[in-house]
Amino acid sequence: MDLADFRKEYSDRGLKREEMLADPVAQFSSWFSQATELDLHEPNAMTLATVDETGMPYQRTVLLKYYDADGFVFFTNYGSRKAKQMAQNPRVSLLFPWITLERQVIIQGTVEKISTAESLKYFASRPRESQIGAWVSNQSEVITSRKFLMQKLAEVREKFSHGEIPLPSFWGGYRVVPQRIEFWQGGSARLHDRLLYQRDDGAWKIERLSP
Repeated sequence: MDLADFRKEYSDRGLKREEMLADPVAQFSSWFSQATELDLHEPNAMTLATVDETGMPYQRTVLLKYYDADGFVFFTNYGSRKAKQMAQNPRVSLLFPWITLERQVIIQGTVEKISTAESLKYFASRPRESQIGAWVSNQSEVITSRKFLMQKLAEVREKFSHGEIPLPSFWGGYRVVPQRIEFWQGGSARLHDRLLYQRDDGAWKIERLSP
């Protein structure tokens, strides 16, 4: 299928350096608030990029669960493909594609496990079915059928039919500690605005990039 004519012209909203906050996490928070106010579908959905031992890149969508000055946190199975890749190479990238706003945020940095206490606090806040789901899935492993998965779900539901569901030892959170954060705003004539924050001796340096 030829998509050469499948295009949309961007607005001329612009992104001015003097309007950007000095702290990129604060700037991210401002943009994130705007995305949530517009009721975008899952504005906390982000693409996580990792690399395997051969240099092959992998991407998948995960959900940002909280963020602060220390970084951006998501949760997964410690035996998953992404977890194994992050153990080998902690350098990762995140992408927030807020298409309706004609915006993207790209975060590059290193990833680290959060504490068990932090993981437990979040796990306890999850709906019961989500807690059960964490116990059911050996994430990224080959399974014979959907039926096998549903049988295991029934078994786990029965096992934890009474009382609280414990935090699995193989499940928890990761924090992406940012080194570079780029804010991208679509522009007319494909002259998009790109402002890049980079750590420089503990401080953040801001540079404008050519589109």
